[in-house]
Amino acid sequence: MVGLGPAGAELLTAQVVDLVERAERVFLRTVRHPAAAVLGQADSFDHHYEQQPTFEAVYQAIVADLIATALRDGPVVYAVPGSPMVAERTVVLLREAPAVVAGEVDLAVHPALSFLELAFDRLGVDPVASGVRIVDGETFGVDAAGERGPLLVAQCWSRSILSEVKLSVDWRESGTSEPVVTVLHHLGMADEVVRDVRWDELDRSFDPDHLTALWIPTLSAPVAPELVRLDELMHTLRHRCPWDREQTHGSLARHLLEESYEVLEAIDALAAVDAAQPAGAGWIEQPVGAEQQAVADLEEELGDLLFQILFHATLAEEAGRFTLADVARGIHDKLVARHAHLFDHRVEAPERLDVAWETQKKAEKHRSSVTDGIPAALPALALAAKLQRKGSIVGMRLAGFDEEVARVSAELSALADAVHAGGESDDRAVSDGESRARSIGELLFSVVNLARVAGGVDPEAALRVRASAFRAEVQAQE
Repeated sequence: MVGLGPAGAELLTAQVVDLVERAERVFLRTVRHPAAAVLGQADSFDHHYEQQPTFEAVYQAIVADLIATALRDGPVVYAVPGSPMVAERTVVLLREAPAVVAGEVDLAVHPALSFLELAFDRLGVDPVASGVRIVDGETFGVDAAGERGPLLVAQCWSRSILSEVKLSVDWRESGTSEPVVTVLHHLGMADEVVRDVRWDELDRSFDPDHLTALWIPTLSAPVAPELVRLDELMHTLRHRCPWDREQTHGSLARHLLEESYEVLEAIDALAAVDAAQPAGAGWIEQPVGAEQQAVADLEEELGDLLFQILFHATLAEEAGRFTLADVARGIHDKLVARHAHLFDHRVEAPERLDVAWETQKKAEKHRSSVTDGIPAALPALALAAKLQRKGSIVGMRLAGFDEEVARVSAELSALADAVHAGGESDDRAVSDGESRARSIGELLFSVVNLARVAGGVDPEAALRVRASAFRAEVQAQE
């Protein structure tokens, strides 16, 4: 196994050139490298990149081919970009291969110049003196958690990876200014680029490829240290606390529900403060410091809810089912897939986004209807609102504002007539009761649609706000 160095043939070592010239069989991991042409008609494994679903599958297929060829044909030279000792997954897999471990195949690894030497030269940085940490662009969000820099980020080969790096740090919440990042592109080549870019322009200012890296001198805003600390504490509690040890998904279900309602209550309290309602008309004037208290309450309740989510993820991890990382990755990938108009540069008309979203969800979940997956146990107002939204997406005709107002007026009149008419017998009373219930249902359903066409008002939230106001009125009366 040999390295082709970071750039052109001039950076190849004499040992690599000699080994290649004397070899009977030479393989390239990929021909996408400036020095690949030196190897002449060497076979490449580029076809695996086209056939395999993941990079890990590509590397495993390459190793399987190399082992089979060596056992069948004898010595081969396998050449990889850069140095085999730097960010090269196939060297790890080769060393772990059963045939190599058993001594059936001998593996000799010859180090070469890597992109690191050129990077530190261009940056004028001594990595030892500076305490540089080298991380992979694909796993930046995890590898850089808690790090403050400096960081050299390797394998930033696509805009999507650059976007993930950029979005891993929320500088607005950190209270610090965004750092300047140095792009290292095609080092050692004629079109070499070493230039600074703003953090917010990271995925928009240039076209990356497999020879692109980033230099982040300071990362003063930790990426995710608090979540890492919470995850560690969760595992400690599971091992040492008798109550936490006994919990199951089932026993925690009621706690998740309770915490969810407490979050909703905290949101309502903050919304009331934000609305800045004047005193009077049934509203109690907000005391000084009400906003700070409401914000603190919401922060605390969200933490309690986050703990429940983490608890369930930890139980699943212990059972070998999934981990918190799987949960985060799953929702991340789902959101990216459902926002193709943002990440795949496909422009959808705004009115078509909901349709595209629902079509994709049906395909992903193998559902026959857009209403599949809506919990029947939702609060009735929320259930009606969600079903109406789904109906509008699939093209159902729902009443407009004026039409719905007229319908509500008619339903109120009909209900008033029914109530005033009354009933003469028990059977008639039951019948009238059922009729009135249907009328009330129609009326409420119309009001829900009225909320939708009146600017997308959430009827559940609107009623909760009014109920809270009435609670204040009751308290004032008391």
